[in-house]
Formats: sequence, structure tokens, C-alpha cells
Amino acid sequence: MRLGVVLLLTAWLVACRSAAPPPPPSLTELLAGIPQGRVRVVDLTHAHREGIPAWPGDAKPFEARIQARAEQAGYFSRSFCTLEHFGTHMDAPVHFPPGKTTVDAIPPTRLFGPAVVLDVTAQARENADYLLTPADIERWETAHGAIPAGAIVLLRTGWAARWPDEQAYRNQDSAGVMHFPGFSVEAVRRLIERRVSGLGIDTLSIDHGPSQTFEAHRVSHGADLFHLENLADLSALPPTGAFLIAAPVKLEGGSGGPARVFAILPE
Repeated sequence: MRLGVVLLLTAWLVACRSAAPPPPPSLTELLAGIPQGRVRVVDLTHAHREGIPAWPGDAKPFEARIQARAEQAGYFSRSFCTLEHFGTHMDAPVHFPPGKTTVDAIPPTRLFGPAVVLDVTAQARENADYLLTPADIERWETAHGAIPAGAIVLLRTGWAARWPDEQAYRNQDSAGVMHFPGFSVEAVRRLIERRVSGLGIDTLSIDHGPSQTFEAHRVSHGADLFHLENLADLSALPPTGAFLIAAPVKLEGGSGGPARVFAILPE
């Protein structure tokens, strides 16, 4: 495991020498903080299957069919059909503004980066529609230092505890309006100034549930940031010190797609 992690991070550093943004200092800190290579890997991905929470109105978001059974054909195989934005997935920048980057064209070096975890679980317990504010970001930076360029910023709301109960996860009122936390436009603009690579959240959307215009999507995608949505429980991750790997399906021309997301952190 030690050799594999070192090779992975070394390759990322080499690739970043000719790419923007430059490699963030916290990557060196991460390597120094892994004594004798002892690390653990946290899977931040919900299993992709039928029956998990979907966006309201999405018809048949997932279907799997058995094509061959080992008992008859000697091997087991399935086909599956899924929406691009279902389960744990990545939104590519082209998801909203036309002409932006498709999921297959996101530079691989941007899919790796230090994880910045902003925890608003207490606020979300008091207000299901809570929006991350610039003041929340400033408090994090006062405690942990400036958010580095190339970081992937994860908003922990505690909503993953409601998975896979679709009713609790969507949290719709009698009018059908959903209620869950998200990023404010002002916070997104502050993170764009920090030159982060992407945003992630443990809810259905980086915009909070009541949003009808999805301005946080429009602003962040307009700046070429990607999103990771429906992340699994983020409680094992420290505010800083973890390294994130986001691996979406390389779907040509896609607005997004299912993603496997891992965090590597010292034991």
C-alpha cells in the first residue's frame, strides 16, 4: 500500500508541474504526515442500484438486466442503464453553461487533490435549508490555514445518514419543495477565488433543496468547477489532511456520470 500511494502521488505531482493550478503545498504535508506509509482508504461512494434516492421527476433512473447466468452460459453478465446524475456522481461543468468542459475532457490532474471538509451538520440540524456562507469559510481558514489551490471542497451536512430513505433524503414539504443544505452563491464565489478544482456534498445537489434557479451550479460550472453529489458519510474525514480521488465514468460528451470517490488519509 505504501509504494502504491507514493507512486500515485508522485505521478500527480509530476503531471501538475505543467498544468494549472500548481500543486498545493498540502500535498507535501500529506506525504510527510503518513508515518512509514500507514494509510487508510475511505470509500465515499454509495452503491449504484435501483431504489436509491433520485431527483424528483426522473423516470427510471436505473435499470439492470441479466444477460447471462453462470448456471446456463458458464459466465455471469448484466447490462445496465442509468441517468448521468444519479447516485454518487460527478457534474461536469457543461451540466449548466453550454460550451463548458464535458466529463471526459476534465483534466485527470484535477480529479486528484487535497480534501477540504467544511462541517455544517450542527447548522443543518437547526435549519434544513442552511447555506454555506463566506463566514463559514473564513472560520475554517482561521483554524486550518488558507484553502489551497487545487483543493476539492466537501460540505458535510450529515444528510448521508438519511440514505437510502428517499423520503427523508429529499425532505419534501406538502407543496413538493425539497429541503436540504447547500452552498450559497457567495460561498461558491469565495471558493472560486481560492482556485479550487471542485465541490462535493452529501446531498442531492450543491444548491440547497428549495432552489429553483440553481445559481450555485451556474456560477461554479461557469468557472469550470466540477461537483460531486450524493457522497456517502464524510464523518471519517478530518477538516484537512486527506487526499481525494474522484473517478467518474469517462463518458464521451457527458454532462456527468457515476463516480467512485475515495479519500486517502493517515491512520
